[in-house]
Amino acid sequence: MDNFPIIDSHHHLYDLKTGNYPWLQGPMLKRVFGDYSAIREDYLIENFLADIKNQNVVKTVHLQVEYDHNDPVAETRWLQSVADKHGYPHGIVGFADLSSRNLQEILEAHLEYPNVRGIRQCLNFHRDPIKTFIDSPHLMSDPQWRAGYALLRRYDLSFDLQLYYPQMEEATALASAYPDTPIVLNHTGMPVDRTPAEIDGWKKGMKLLASASNVSCKISGLGMADWKWTVDSIRPFVLDAIDAFGVERCMFASNFPVDKLFSGYDAVFDAFKEITKDFSDSERRALFHDNAQRVYRF
Repeated sequence: MDNFPIIDSHHHLYDLKTGNYPWLQGPMLKRVFGDYSAIREDYLIENFLADIKNQNVVKTVHLQVEYDHNDPVAETRWLQSVADKHGYPHGIVGFADLSSRNLQEILEAHLEYPNVRGIRQCLNFHRDPIKTFIDSPHLMSDPQWRAGYALLRRYDLSFDLQLYYPQMEEATALASAYPDTPIVLNHTGMPVDRTPAEIDGWKKGMKLLASASNVSCKISGLGMADWKWTVDSIRPFVLDAIDAFGVERCMFASNFPVDKLFSGYDAVFDAFKEITKDFSDSERRALFHDNAQRVYRF
């Protein structure tokens, strides 16, 4: 029976008429996921609800979508208004620059909205500038950034971690230094480099990061590295992630509408269902629902 409840633990919404999203409204950028002109239009709750209609999606988590970094709380304010009206999203992960001098003020402003659960600051650093999101390769070791990271525990906030496998050793040290802060690894660790040596590096990095018990893994975003993906092409990455983190620390997500560039919504979740068809009912319920509910606390 595949109609079990699903929590989509990673999706985005945006209103280009009222919001400020530089990458969607300004000049096209070169990005790891290629030409994204097809999603440079409003993606409202109505669009999302239409996409999920065939899946039993009972709750969702919205991840910050690079709204104007100078006013990140405006995105949260809008999302809470959407949730108050429509029920979705149930969890909000907002943006904050953890090295910001006024970080405490930003976190407290986010927390005025009841659906806020965590913070994401994309940390992807890569030798290829198209795949890089930040200027500093070692932001996670910067004392000022770490002082900001330490505030997350005080405010009972989790951290969504987005990076590449060469950064996982540094991330493991971060997770171990702050064991009371839950971390959710985004997009299956973003295995965007696909030579045999790089896939091996990703596998080793995933197992290392999984050695920190406060880190969970979101299995999502695999289309960003595999634009014509199939069930068989993503299967090894899904199963390797589950092998590294265990069924009890993985969750599935759509990454819509970014992954809408590569497939429909049903294709994503039907693929996850096919790959896990031999798992037990309790294991599948954990992967599709229960782990996200526990980690995002709703």
